[in-house]
Amino acid sequence: MKCPRSLQLCLLAFCCYLLPATEVAQADESRPPNIVLFLVDDMGVMDTSLPFLTDEAGNATRHPLNEYYRTPNMERLAERGMRLNNFYAMSVCSPTRTSIMTGQNAARHGTTNWINPSSNNRGPYGPEDWNWTGLGDHDVTLPRLLTNAGYRTIHVGKGHFGPRDYPGADPLNLGFERNVAGHSAGHPASYFGLKNFGNGPKPNLHAVPDLEAYHGQDIFLTEALTREAKREVSEAVSADKPFFLYMAHYAVHSPFQSDDRFAEHYTGSGKKKSAQAFATMIEGMDKSLGDLLDHVESLGVADNTLFVFLGDNGSDAPLGGAHAIACAAPLRGKKGSHYEGGMRVPFIAAWAQADPENPAQKKLPIAAGAMRGAVASVCDLMPTLLEVADASAPSDHPMDGYTLTQLLTDQADPEHQDTFLMHYPHSVHRSDYFTTYRRGNWKVVYHYYPEDTPEKLRYELFDLSTDPSESNNLAAAEPEKLTEMMGELIAELERQGAKYPTTRDRSGELRPEMPGSV
Repeated sequence: MKCPRSLQLCLLAFCCYLLPATEVAQADESRPPNIVLFLVDDMGVMDTSLPFLTDEAGNATRHPLNEYYRTPNMERLAERGMRLNNFYAMSVCSPTRTSIMTGQNAARHGTTNWINPSSNNRGPYGPEDWNWTGLGDHDVTLPRLLTNAGYRTIHVGKGHFGPRDYPGADPLNLGFERNVAGHSAGHPASYFGLKNFGNGPKPNLHAVPDLEAYHGQDIFLTEALTREAKREVSEAVSADKPFFLYMAHYAVHSPFQSDDRFAEHYTGSGKKKSAQAFATMIEGMDKSLGDLLDHVESLGVADNTLFVFLGDNGSDAPLGGAHAIACAAPLRGKKGSHYEGGMRVPFIAAWAQADPENPAQKKLPIAAGAMRGAVASVCDLMPTLLEVADASAPSDHPMDGYTLTQLLTDQADPEHQDTFLMHYPHSVHRSDYFTTYRRGNWKVVYHYYPEDTPEKLRYELFDLSTDPSESNNLAAAEPEKLTEMMGELIAELERQGAKYPTTRDRSGELRPEMPGSV
């Protein structure tokens, strides 16, 4: 017969009373911290009331979009922890999600495009051998390593790790012990419980699974997933297990459907209906964050729970064109673009509740209310979280990320590389066939087929310290810097074993051209 939770707690208290104080302390110090990785789909760095951009002195500056959105719980989390305001994801979702799971850049793991659930969407000239089947059941993944380290690993929400009929379609094949609503599709058929989240008599590839208990209810998908996440966390705590919750919301991906709990906040904004709906989805996501923070506090584990919040690619807010300064203003571009608006995402890491005496917080004393401008990316998450959990990856599993733990304590880290590579050798999105590389304040863009770009450009070069909106292409004015940056871009692609677009006549691979040949 299972021992009631109340009796378990009484027995634990009695045993702690009998143990010497040093033994109790040793037991506390051996307990791994809980981890909540809160991932929002299609949320860019400006889709929030919390400012991430800074002025020349490094102070956070508010912009009109920060006034439009309402995210009080992101603000709450940021007060408790660290913001990184030059944090990058890949420009589309499946590459980012695979990078989170592996610690590898998309150029290395090979899933360089979003995964079509039913067919190979490499594009007309994309690499024939790109990894369109996604993660497999034998791949080294973050949840598999954390499960082996004693964690209960929980997946709630969007998966999109592999197409139908392949192992990556089911997060349980990737090391998660629990899966709620994760499958091969990248967006829901419907956010509405009254429409059964797209489930009906006819099969729908994008119908959200596992939420039958909410069918027919007047409930938004974000809220249903939050309730399921709270239930799973409660079970883990009741079982006295450290937990890793991968809370991957389908929001704020299209379809842009209004979360009517918040609609009145945006009706007088003057923005079109789809933009108002997008804003309600942002606020609903933020409420979910607050509900989870409240939940771990109610369970008495907030001081031992690390929250990591981020988006999976740049904004897709319906506020402007693919390369306009609009949906990520004052940044340029949106999801799928080679500009900053397509890749910059919000990042916050914080303990759910401050406790300087907590052993995990002594080990990682995250600076409260701080912000740093170091370049970092989704590749850094796996090495960081493995370090937090006192776990490790096999020595033969290369990772392209670096631990963020020193940066999170508001200290410079000379070991952490100030670089980011984004490789997209495909079409069928807003920017086609490109590679970008950032080092420090400099960023270079290489277009494999310049004749197909609106500006017919092979190279773009920007100094982001003076031109954050990427309005002044310095490729012609700074030939030495262009040569230097292109050399590093090529070397990084080769180091990671990148796959390249094929040539026009399909006779071989197209390699980046050196600037001197222009």
